[in-house]
Amino acid sequence: MQSPLFNHTVNQTQDRYALQGAHMVRVALAGDDVLARSGSMVAFEGIVEFDPEYRSPAQQGREWATGEVLPLMRCHGQGAVYLANLAQHIHVLDVDHEGLTIDSSYVLALDPHLHWDVVAVESQYGIAGAGAYNLHISGQGRVAITTSGRPLVLRVTPESNVSADADAVVAWSSSLRVQMQAQTSAKSVWRRRGNTGEGWELNFLGQGHVVVQPSELLPPTHTSFGELLGGQVRQNTTPGMGQGGAWGPR
Repeated sequence: MQSPLFNHTVNQTQDRYALQGAHMVRVALAGDDVLARSGSMVAFEGIVEFDPEYRSPAQQGREWATGEVLPLMRCHGQGAVYLANLAQHIHVLDVDHEGLTIDSSYVLALDPHLHWDVVAVESQYGIAGAGAYNLHISGQGRVAITTSGRPLVLRVTPESNVSADADAVVAWSSSLRVQMQAQTSAKSVWRRRGNTGEGWELNFLGQGHVVVQPSELLPPTHTSFGELLGGQVRQNTTPGMGQGGAWGPR
């Protein structure tokens, strides 16, 4: 049997996290566990076991209260596990002690010694962006994240601020200050800006990076008090705002 298909073989490397093309990552275990999004395993080599990751009552309570849930499984054994999620693009980041803020829906895998917790950010108008809560990941280790399409990483400096659509932002550095804004009058703040199709923006100030994907998801659907905004249909929330971490690509 012959086909160009057989050119798509495993990317052999010594890296613990090894991208297999743009949409899959191979994580070597060799005695080191990895926490992966539940159901993200597409293949594995060797002897690998998968167990649900324990969440403390406090973590479960925060998840219930905020809706920011990160369902994880612990992969352990001898071999390697291949992870993917809906053919999204995958990126591996080195997280330093300052951490990273990201919507939980974009986390694919992370080292088990990293710490994560839910953070909340409210806008000056009392509306949380496309998601009132996000995850703050801190410590020393690696995390694999996903984006819808190939993202753009924007550098923020004290001399150069960056603004981005709240529905397209994926992650940012904790060293940044985050503000929410809408270029609109106060009386029309509750709807997207006229016929421009634009809504809420996140403005980043300071020193760090912002990851923006080429996909604008649903606009905000809830106020910070959980009330549905007028004229909008209740939907699942999408990436939003928070205080995050400083990080750099591998």
